[in-house]
Amino acid sequence: MLAAPGCPEPNFRILSLESAPTFWRLQTPKVEMRAQAVVPTTDRMLAERVANAGDEDAFRELYGRHTPRLYQFVLRVLGGDEEEAEDVVQETWIRATMNLESFRWEAKFETWLTGIGLNLSRNRLRRSGRLEALHDEGVRGIEPRGRDERIDLERAIALLPAGCRTVLILHDLEGFKHSEIAEKLGVTEGTSKSQLWSARRHMRELLGPAK
Repeated sequence: MLAAPGCPEPNFRILSLESAPTFWRLQTPKVEMRAQAVVPTTDRMLAERVANAGDEDAFRELYGRHTPRLYQFVLRVLGGDEEEAEDVVQETWIRATMNLESFRWEAKFETWLTGIGLNLSRNRLRRSGRLEALHDEGVRGIEPRGRDERIDLERAIALLPAGCRTVLILHDLEGFKHSEIAEKLGVTEGTSKSQLWSARRHMRELLGPAK
């Protein structure tokens, strides 16, 4: 299996569109070509083999390296919707593969991939009306827990409004700075800090002892 448990398999069937690069329509390489792909290589070396030669083994190596983390990130941003997260991961890889030649390697490959997944996830949240505008006032609209209700970390994150949830994930889980978050989300650093503060406060309330 290529993907880790809970992560989507690469869906080659949906990639037969005319707009997809030639790579997606290649036949399975010969056995001797597969043997070459097991040699440890950097992301850049693998990406160049995909972009320049349509190397399916190189793509599979990249996919296996980065999909578990990408899937977990997208799943959190989307609030725990597994089916939707799988769709976004597949679309992220399609976009990434089609734009490999334009990637300048000024950032890590996984950071670039995460950015694509973030944009696609936010587009889905926006289209479904689940992405509220971020403001300095903070977070609103979280339902209180019942007296005996217990909740885990992932469920608590999913309960946050999509906007501030994204800030929390990017800062506390992915390690981005407020300046980077502000650029990615199109907000001010002050808004990012305010949203993070509010998200953390609500997380403490959600994860604390039930009253």
